[in-house]
Amino acid sequence: MTVSFMLCCTRPDSFARVLQAAAVILLSMALPLSTTVHAESIQIKSIVIDATDEGYQFDADFEIALNPKLERALEKGIVLYFVTELNLMKFRWYWLGERVAQSRVREGLSYYALTRQYRLSRGTLSQNFNTLKEALQALSRVRDRPLIASSELKPDMEYTVELRMRLDISALPKPFQVETLGSREWDLSTGTLQWSTRLPLPKLQDNTRP
Repeated sequence: MTVSFMLCCTRPDSFARVLQAAAVILLSMALPLSTTVHAESIQIKSIVIDATDEGYQFDADFEIALNPKLERALEKGIVLYFVTELNLMKFRWYWLGERVAQSRVREGLSYYALTRQYRLSRGTLSQNFNTLKEALQALSRVRDRPLIASSELKPDMEYTVELRMRLDISALPKPFQVETLGSREWDLSTGTLQWSTRLPLPKLQDNTRP
């Protein structure tokens, strides 16, 4: 989180110095809060959408940090499911935006006390790690993730992209779902990042250009 202040004042210098001092105080109060939020959260670091022979795919990098409560839940054998979602939305002035492409993948992070290893699984695929840090690093690296597109997706047009990663509370055992109500310790999410982009032509179409 970046905190900035712009002071514009035509009053005497003494009053301007008071405002500057107040800004410094507010900045010093904001920085510890920013550090705390960043320490136990999910942050989006980068995202790239590429054209392929079959359509589109994306790469993304996240930074994931678990708080002590989530780490203890893992050690007790609770599987933590993380959902990564990307949507391409077409603007419609007369109604809500129309989703023309999407990707939604859920991955489970678990700990096995017998082998003292962490496991990251997606569908029938799984991978083991010796440390939680290694498992989170693998979870945070999204590579060659395909987008499922509808017939409304048109190349070389501008769309709104929506990206987020979150802890899927609904996948937790029922007793833990009750515990999560109103608890910030279980609210682990990037929030939804939105921006506009123009898609490149798919490679097969791009190769037909003179």
